[in-house]
Amino acid sequence: MSEAIRLQKIIAQAGIVSRRKAEELILDGRVQINGQVVTELGTKADPERDHIRVDGKLLHGAQQHRYLMLNKPKGYVTTASDPEGRATVMQFVERAGVRVFPVGRLDYLSEGLLLMTNDGQLANALTRAAAKVEKIYLVKVSGKPAEASLDQLRSGVMIERGKPGSREGRVMTEPAQIKLIRDAENPWYEMTLTEGRNREIRKMFEEIGHHVEKIRRVGYGPLVLDVPPGETRELSEDEVESLRRAAKPKSARPKTASTVTPAKGKPSGSRSRVAAGNTEGKTSTGPRASRSSNRTSGRPSRGPSRRPGSSRGRNK
Repeated sequence: MSEAIRLQKIIAQAGIVSRRKAEELILDGRVQINGQVVTELGTKADPERDHIRVDGKLLHGAQQHRYLMLNKPKGYVTTASDPEGRATVMQFVERAGVRVFPVGRLDYLSEGLLLMTNDGQLANALTRAAAKVEKIYLVKVSGKPAEASLDQLRSGVMIERGKPGSREGRVMTEPAQIKLIRDAENPWYEMTLTEGRNREIRKMFEEIGHHVEKIRRVGYGPLVLDVPPGETRELSEDEVESLRRAAKPKSARPKTASTVTPAKGKPSGSRSRVAAGNTEGKTSTGPRASRSSNRTSGRPSRGPSRRPGSSRGRNK
């Protein structure tokens, strides 16, 4: 006989929404078990014996989990639908034949690597603050910040919490790794973060008096962007397993060389990183990121070559 499990987990496994969103559906009275509305989060059910409906639609058991990498172009929102009628990233994954959802967010004007999946458990694990999953960005800044100002960002700065004008107060950012990769009047930096606050990168540079012109995410945990803008690909089993390891809270991981905190502003040396595409948004269609050769195409032109072993760092 099958085992009764929590209702929100059953809904997430069916690929309807993430587990967190499933909890909201339950609290809103939109879920039924055998014809009875359920509003308690601790409720359990047997997915093989009980009839479970969400908004009147019968669940048909757990879907096969799917994991996609999307290269999000700018000008799209990372939601399933948008009340303002703007284009969403869902149009790029419709051909996958299954409902998947974005893990974290990239804001409307940002572009780059976006993980899409119907594995709600993994999605929640990756976005938990305790996981400290590294996200790597290429950032073009208007004007050249002083090194002392960049050191402020490396140490953490106070930024506005939430959306601009929300009056939610201010919060200190986590330390960031920042490396100049193209010196110019409007330089490019590689930036590694382990958190994902609303428009965090833009707010950080605004705090030191500089406007961010472009943001492209090129790394997410063990993943490296390697598809053209607007395209997707399935993750390999090895990549999914690497994501599961990356999602484990740092305190639960053995203290090895790959998890030692790097010196301020310098790469940690845990693994080789590469950004896909040049500064005009073109991306490589060559071998997957797991192959270490030809991994420098994602860096803006004229930037210094990456030395092997350099490391990387929701809504940017």
